[in-house]
Amino acid sequence: MLQVRLANTLDGGDFGWLKARHHFRVTPEGNPANAPLGPLIVWNDDEIAPGTGFGLHGHANMEIVTYVREGAVTHRDSTGNVGITSAGDVQVMSAGTGIRHSEHNLGQEPLRLFQIWLRPSREGNKPRWNTRRFPKADRGNKFTLLASGFPEDSDALPIQADAHVLGATLLAGSEIKYTLGGFRYAYLAPARGTVRVNDQRIGVGDGIGASDEAHLRIKAEEDAEIVLVVAK
Repeated sequence: MLQVRLANTLDGGDFGWLKARHHFRVTPEGNPANAPLGPLIVWNDDEIAPGTGFGLHGHANMEIVTYVREGAVTHRDSTGNVGITSAGDVQVMSAGTGIRHSEHNLGQEPLRLFQIWLRPSREGNKPRWNTRRFPKADRGNKFTLLASGFPEDSDALPIQADAHVLGATLLAGSEIKYTLGGFRYAYLAPARGTVRVNDQRIGVGDGIGASDEAHLRIKAEEDAEIVLVVAK
């Protein structure tokens, strides 16, 4: 089953320093059609103004993956980690037993990012954070594994969830296929460009969810950059 979530069906708002779209309902008042997909419960599309950001706040027992679309995010947390993640790259944070962190745009241009939350496969893990560069040239017309909850995927950032986070950059007219295999749920959103997923058209600001689909066929109508999460 496929569900297209067009930009005009998403919750969110313009708060001046923050422009937010919520692909998944995050409050009881949100769009009930945009429900979680298994352990995937949040996919926020945020634009953060220069010199602003999210101040120190806490999480527990949540896996948080940040994909930077434009600009760079500066991270600080209560375990002593400090780091910068730039456009096209990824940071992951396992909140585990509890962590406090801040995320700021210290640059001169707006920061645009996807922030993705997954329930962990096991609660009570030790908090941790990491970031890694993923050159877009390495993702040309193919998926690259960015984060994984499976120890055999040593080239990906580790998360504590039964999921894969993948990225691809597609040239106009190109087509790639993803076989879900043992994964039941999937969600895909373009960071740039317009694509067709199993013949459903989605562009920047939109997303598409899948449950119990065997394959996803993605065709780029124009040069595109996409992020895909699959989960059990």
